[in-house]
Amino acid sequence: MKYGFVLPYGDARTAAEMAQAAEAAGWDGFFVWEPVWGFDAWVSLAAAAMRTKRIRLGTMLTPLSRMRPWKLASETATLDNLSGGRVILSVGLGAIDSGFTAFGEITDRKQRAELLDEGLAILTGLWAGQPFSYDGRHYHIKPDDFYPPPPPVQQPRIPIWVVGAWPFPKSMQRALRYDGILPTVIDPENGARQALPNEIRQMAAYIRENRSSEVPFDIVVDGQTPGADPTRTREIIAPWAEAGVTWWIESLWDAPRTPEGLLLVHQRIEQGPPAV
Repeated sequence: MKYGFVLPYGDARTAAEMAQAAEAAGWDGFFVWEPVWGFDAWVSLAAAAMRTKRIRLGTMLTPLSRMRPWKLASETATLDNLSGGRVILSVGLGAIDSGFTAFGEITDRKQRAELLDEGLAILTGLWAGQPFSYDGRHYHIKPDDFYPPPPPVQQPRIPIWVVGAWPFPKSMQRALRYDGILPTVIDPENGARQALPNEIRQMAAYIRENRSSEVPFDIVVDGQTPGADPTRTREIIAPWAEAGVTWWIESLWDAPRTPEGLLLVHQRIEQGPPAV
């Protein structure tokens, strides 16, 4: 299992400092979330890339349905080159309570799913280079040779982790076309939630049965561990590892958005990833 840390809050300077501390403490990845309105994720990750050499850098996550895919393709390819091939892109429909309505973003689930599928096709197509064209329901693209950026360092593409809703075949098949899954269960009463270890075992079996590629495929979850208590940390991590999880993303989403809260985040980063 690999271990990442997602920054719950902070500007680009904070992201750069925290990413540098995470690399020094032995974390495998450093992530930021992408808001509708707030600190820009790609500026923050570019700052982090300039202060680090090894650690993977990515979003947790990017709501691709509200993005212009060609702009995201430019941002990710640029960052992958800047960082020497360290980008991971996590995508999903996004949480509509994070500002979608306030800014007039599309909230219909079916339409957002269509935009996600088309956006992924455009993203990977543009990474592959020109000439590229696309004719979908929502997007229509013609080949363009007006100073295209260099392709990403990582080939055949930047790794893409996709939200997969269990047990819905269309959602699961979308994730299986790419490089990893953020395992989600749709609860009829409470909406979407992260899958539990027993559900991830079922998802892992489905992945083995339905994925033909031999390229490694990640199962990614987030949670919180007490960095000062290794025994308790092992108890928390063990069921997830046994279920097949390959990435644990440490997340302090409840940390206060204050200088004191950022101090707590920094302290947890310095304690290092779980030692199992």
